[in-house]
Amino acid sequence: MNSEQVKTKVAIIGATGYTAVELIKILLRHPFVEIVAATTRREDSPSISEIHPSLTGRLDLNCELLDPAQIAAKCDVAFACLPHVASMDSIPQLLAEGLKVIDLSADYRLNDPDVYEQWYGHVHTDPTRLGTVVYGLPELYREKIPGQNLIANPGCYTSTSILGITPLLCGGFLDPQGIIIDGKSGVSGAGRVPKLTTIYAECNENVMAYSVGNHRHTPEIDQVLSDISGLKTEVVFTPHLIPMDRGLLCSIYGRAIKETTQEELIQAVSDYYQGNPFIRVVDYLPCTKDVTGTNYCDITVRLSRGTIQIFSAIDNLIKGASGVAVQNFNLMCGYDETTGLIY
Repeated sequence: MNSEQVKTKVAIIGATGYTAVELIKILLRHPFVEIVAATTRREDSPSISEIHPSLTGRLDLNCELLDPAQIAAKCDVAFACLPHVASMDSIPQLLAEGLKVIDLSADYRLNDPDVYEQWYGHVHTDPTRLGTVVYGLPELYREKIPGQNLIANPGCYTSTSILGITPLLCGGFLDPQGIIIDGKSGVSGAGRVPKLTTIYAECNENVMAYSVGNHRHTPEIDQVLSDISGLKTEVVFTPHLIPMDRGLLCSIYGRAIKETTQEELIQAVSDYYQGNPFIRVVDYLPCTKDVTGTNYCDITVRLSRGTIQIFSAIDNLIKGASGVAVQNFNLMCGYDETTGLIY
């Protein structure tokens, strides 16, 4: 590809949130992208810099109400940054207009509409697509992404957990039952809409577990790990809110099912991800500051008294959302996977 080629025109559907602004910032660096549309539910057509002042002087664009036909008339690809449930109302219309879509919600990640209804509390209105949409975690499903019209972008907790667990599960080191995931995320992971638990006086100098036993990412993690390993896998997942803006660390625990060493486990993870540009397998314990503002996932392993301990860290807004969305976009459209993401 060269910089003189015609650029891919993209739309940001639902441009008001944290993932949308991070996505825009990445795409502004992408040499083969032109952002030509952004949508919001506001009827006064605000400029994108009014919604996100950090974009002042960087993107001259007014937001518009979502009209799939109008978006399709000027765009090739849509990034859907809509909330869960809202996404499945709009995506069939966008696809019908001939757009390629990368969905950052959870609406197309699960294969079973009954499981979706159980965990999200809504009947899925586009159930026949479930189970046919490629899950957009390139490190596991890279070969299936090119040429697709719809990609289900993974969640931040799910990416961090799945990337950490998969090599040792598939390598026969880790018991697929009873894996415990202790996840800790910055407040931006809860979104931009104000909530009592995320206002400053509530979350500052405070750490809290939430959605214990019923977090919506649980069936997504189980589904992908079972699919990729061929083993029925069940995890116990507990997320925590940490008083910082961004970053996500998962500490993962599981039973070793064969004799091994810590060095062998780290090597197994390193071998599994050989050639993957955004996985860094390290000897030290990763932390969130190591990956802030990047699309990297840092992973290491420890072995203690027959328990495998996996530590996996990402920036929840980038590798956990907008960065992996651009990875998927690059693969869908035939660009080098790293374009716009290494800087």
